[in-house]
Amino acid sequence: MNKERFVYVTYIGTTPEAVWNALTKGELTREYWRGENISDWTPGSRWDHVAVDGKRTVKVSGQVLECQPPRRLVMTWANPSELGDPSANSKVAFDIETVGSMVRLTVTHDELTPDMERRITHGWPRVLSSLKSFLETGRPLDVYAYVDN
Repeated sequence: MNKERFVYVTYIGTTPEAVWNALTKGELTREYWRGENISDWTPGSRWDHVAVDGKRTVKVSGQVLECQPPRRLVMTWANPSELGDPSANSKVAFDIETVGSMVRLTVTHDELTPDMERRITHGWPRVLSSLKSFLETGRPLDVYAYVDN
């Protein structure tokens, strides 16, 4: 089965360290993504994206594959109920590069099933736009204000 790939690039007026912290510190991901990324970020460790919905529902889980602060983070990505099924796991890489006074953040999400591709194609642009707004202005976007059909 051919699996799909999604790449999203954004430029943010901040530092690599600020982007890194926004991706790996739950108290910051909660601000722009409505969930906390939780892990010790050691390769081989589990990570979870936990909703701040009062129930602390784990929305996405995976394993940290690479961790090179503040430049590169790679991890698997799966529905928590499918974490043990390698065919249901995708992989996401965050590459952080300085470009002049900005940071270029490239998110490459690959090994996608068609259903996962449909979900992340709508999700990543919203989350990353909210991340950019949060880091540049201190105010995130309401990523769930508009839902595509």
